[in-house]
Amino acid sequence: MKTKKIPRHILAIIAFIAAAVPLEGRSTIPSEPFDQDFVITAYYSALPDQCCYVKGGVRRDRVLNGEGVRAADGTSVYAGMAAAPSSYPFGTVIHLPGIGTVKVHDRGGAINEQKDGTHRLDIWVGHGEEGLARALALGEVRMRGRVFPIGSSQPNVSVVLENLPLDIEKLKIYSTLDFDLLGMNPKVGDRGYTVMLLQEFLRKAGYFSHPVTGYFSTVTRSALAGFVRDFHIKEPLDHLTERTAAYLLARRINDGPIPFVSAESAPSKIQLAQRTLRFLGYYKGRTDGLYSDMLGTAILNAQQKYRLAGGPDSPGAGQIGPLTRKELLAEWDRVKTRERAEKFLLVNDVRKYLTKKGERLESFLGMGDTGDHVRLLQMILARQGYFPEKEINSVFGPLTNTSVLQYQMDKKLVKDASDPAAGYVGPATLRSLQRDYTLAVYRRVRGEGWQAL
Repeated sequence: MKTKKIPRHILAIIAFIAAAVPLEGRSTIPSEPFDQDFVITAYYSALPDQCCYVKGGVRRDRVLNGEGVRAADGTSVYAGMAAAPSSYPFGTVIHLPGIGTVKVHDRGGAINEQKDGTHRLDIWVGHGEEGLARALALGEVRMRGRVFPIGSSQPNVSVVLENLPLDIEKLKIYSTLDFDLLGMNPKVGDRGYTVMLLQEFLRKAGYFSHPVTGYFSTVTRSALAGFVRDFHIKEPLDHLTERTAAYLLARRINDGPIPFVSAESAPSKIQLAQRTLRFLGYYKGRTDGLYSDMLGTAILNAQQKYRLAGGPDSPGAGQIGPLTRKELLAEWDRVKTRERAEKFLLVNDVRKYLTKKGERLESFLGMGDTGDHVRLLQMILARQGYFPEKEINSVFGPLTNTSVLQYQMDKKLVKDASDPAAGYVGPATLRSLQRDYTLAVYRRVRGEGWQAL
């Protein structure tokens, strides 16, 4: 079988962040300030629970970008840190028009002097999704900078990350979110695709009417607070919690099964009201379509709870009119959403269990890859009937390629083997595989309990 290449868009973005170019010897920089042509790229500090990773997971992104805590000279990462070729001593300062003034603290295997005389320079652009969005937005830039060697008069380091371009839309391409917001916890002040998703879910729920920006501002906090209040969730408001995320995923806007009801209503409408009121705990009688004293009392009890009626002689008491229907619908919505949310919370518990066991696929994979990630891929494919279990060997060869392709075609992720992504485990395939595997374990836990695992 012909070897499949990594899709071009994956290669391109990896090149933007850590392009490998040939090393052209080691030179000595002058002792006085001088101008130099640079190829500028960016790197970031990957964090757990991001929406998106260039290589599919936090560990692989840290291999690409470094651990993201300290530079090669031991300095903690900060805005203005740069990685330069080894001919640039630590402490060298470089001014880059439109970016700012950086100081050399770091190295990198791909950070070197190129054959055409330009020098590679990698600048640190932040943590997590926001940092990755900046790295993707910067891409690869060629410019002439001013180098200030150690011992010369050096300007102060100054890089304002907020002034650098930020492309949240590009993060979508690398999303590894198998259950949207589940497991994500964006907080006030964050920027990223996860915040964009939060805003979109709040909008669908009817709580966010502003432009979707991907910035967790006070506006987003207010919308989140409204949702938490209306659904009686006792959760913090300055960040998204697991429970609030589960409620947002569970929320469905529809016209609930609550009609207007009085003694003159049709039996079918009365039956519907009886079922709903029983579900909500107000009614314990039969579903016979008859307007009885028991039904009237059940409606009155709800009205008194909502402070819509004081007693049986109050106007509209015992009838479902517009105000009573609105309150019953809200309560019905809360209860149904809570039921669905509990299922999402169990799914998240399964996700955490699989993470602890090392059974969460967190790497994009293709022909020639080897190791534990490939073994896990083969195991997941085997459990879904796409790979012979006895052939699991941690090597992504032709058999694994064929199995991935068959899975992709069955899931309509690719049309055929000519698709650029065919046989390659990229973002969409990774999300689908992980979701299918998680749901299979979830169904087993629901049916047999955790002891089944």
